[in-house]
Parts: sequence; structure tokens; C-alpha cells
Amino acid sequence: QVQLVESGGGLVQPGGSLRLSCAASGSIFSTDIMAWYRQAPGKQRELVAVIRSARTTSYADSVKGRFTISRDNAKNTIYLQMNSLKPEDTAVYYCNYKGYDSTWSTYWGQGTQVTVSS
Repeated sequence: QVQLVESGGGLVQPGGSLRLSCAASGSIFSTDIMAWYRQAPGKQRELVAVIRSARTTSYADSVKGRFTISRDNAKNTIYLQMNSLKPEDTAVYYCNYKGYDSTWSTYWGQGTQVTVSS
């Protein structure tokens, strides 16, 4: 089992910044992918950013150039630096962990609320 603990959400004005953190603990896999998803009210959960063991990254088009995902392997922690926030970024942000050991196993964090409003 892998446990994920997110932190860093909150209320911010448009144009502001926030940094989310997600710490993984438990049975960490040597091959894994960590990601941030978000879900706004009435909408489906969507992928925001992905970072792999080799630290390659991918982003949703809507956040490219504004959000940066990074990871600290020593701490089993990923971060999401969110700049130039817009009201449409308002959502619950979820940390996702996928570990590989002959098959993929998936785990989710509890979510952290990000609200962008003046």
C-alpha cells in the first residue's frame, strides 16, 4: 500500500501563485509515475501534470507555461508550482501514484481545494 498526503491548497486571487505538495509513503515502487489531477464542480476529473521516475514531464494544454511539476525522490514527494492562476483553475486537486511491479497499482490522495477568486 502507498499513502499519499497532499498539502498547499487554499484561496488565491487571480494572477497569484500556490504550491501543492504530495508526500508518498509505504511500499514505494522503483518504477513509478506521479501526477496531479483536478476536478471542478460538475466536471470530470482531468489530468493536470505527470512526472515519471526519470523526471520526464507532461502537462495539460490548459496549464502549460503556468504550472510546473517536480519531484524530490529522496523525500518521495512531488510538487506542483502554480503561477498566473485563473478562476478556471479552481478545483479539488488530487495526487495520483502509479507503481509498477509486474503490473500497475494506482493510489489516490484525499484531495486539496484550490480556489482562485477575487
